[in-house]
Amino acid sequence: MQLVRRRPRCAHDDVPHSLSRPGRPDDRGRADGVLAGVGGERVCGRLWLVSGIIGLCVAVAGVWFITAPARFASAEAQAVSDSGDAVRGKLVFAAGDCASCHASPGQSDRLHLGGGLALASPYGTFRAPNISPDLADGIGNWTAKDLANALLRGVSPDGRHYYPAFPYGSFAHMRHEDVQDLMAYLRTLPAVKGRPPEHELNLVFGIRRFVGFWKILYFKPGPIAADPAHDERWNRGRYLSEALAHCAECHSSRDMFGGIKASTRYAGGQDPVGAGFYPNITAARLGDWSEPQLAEMLKTGTTPKHARVGSSMADVVTNTAMLPESDREAIAAFVKSLPSRPTPNP
Repeated sequence: MQLVRRRPRCAHDDVPHSLSRPGRPDDRGRADGVLAGVGGERVCGRLWLVSGIIGLCVAVAGVWFITAPARFASAEAQAVSDSGDAVRGKLVFAAGDCASCHASPGQSDRLHLGGGLALASPYGTFRAPNISPDLADGIGNWTAKDLANALLRGVSPDGRHYYPAFPYGSFAHMRHEDVQDLMAYLRTLPAVKGRPPEHELNLVFGIRRFVGFWKILYFKPGPIAADPAHDERWNRGRYLSEALAHCAECHSSRDMFGGIKASTRYAGGQDPVGAGFYPNITAARLGDWSEPQLAEMLKTGTTPKHARVGSSMADVVTNTAMLPESDREAIAAFVKSLPSRPTPNP
């Protein structure tokens, strides 16, 4: 008997030859798998793209929401009426130093509130607006609630953020009755035609919506509560200094975003309209002044060493001289109580 030697079986022996030859249907199967993988990658890529677009839209919507001026609109403004007292409003106007910014430059009438003062800054040049009662170019068609929303929340009647070159960071502490009285007084002033030129700001800072971020970081509105540790005169002085007269807005240094540095509050700051430096008004600089001397400076502009205040402070004194003596004494009492802080580098 002749024995036939069998060759070992291979794994592909059970596969039809038609499927195992190169260039035949088995290659098409492998190609289909590759194409399926490529297609899957494309689908995944599209999903990532769609997810990214959706995420971006959600982020933009979130930013749009949290920076919306309506979020900061004053609910308290609803309590403000148009029944203010113009006589008291004149004192609010003086304490707030309104004319120093809003009186038209180049003329002597401080009640000619056509605006136009240029305020230089690292972010560009701001220009004070017309706040006369002119219906077209001023605020003649504003209500007291519109003024309250501007002062207490930094929001315009048409729902836009005001730039904080308008010191509503301090005015936001004003009492409602003072807002009403100020509105009543402004309505007694002459209407002024014409609008100042627009602000000239850097590209990024020219987007008003971004002011919403500034408000989130720095804006702390609300009334100033009386401090029971101090007497009525000191508390009156604090209100005048921190809210109406907005002393810290000038006598403090600011960070890169324009917020007041807490460690330099009242310790001095750069003059935005010139090359000068607002002085330190804490005990570090005014420690040897008495309260009567400080009150006298707010009336006459004369320092204890018989010098005269100048620059922007001369305008401030023009206004504080109109206040009752008791108010100047109250401001002096508060300022003299400020803790000593070193003057920052200009």
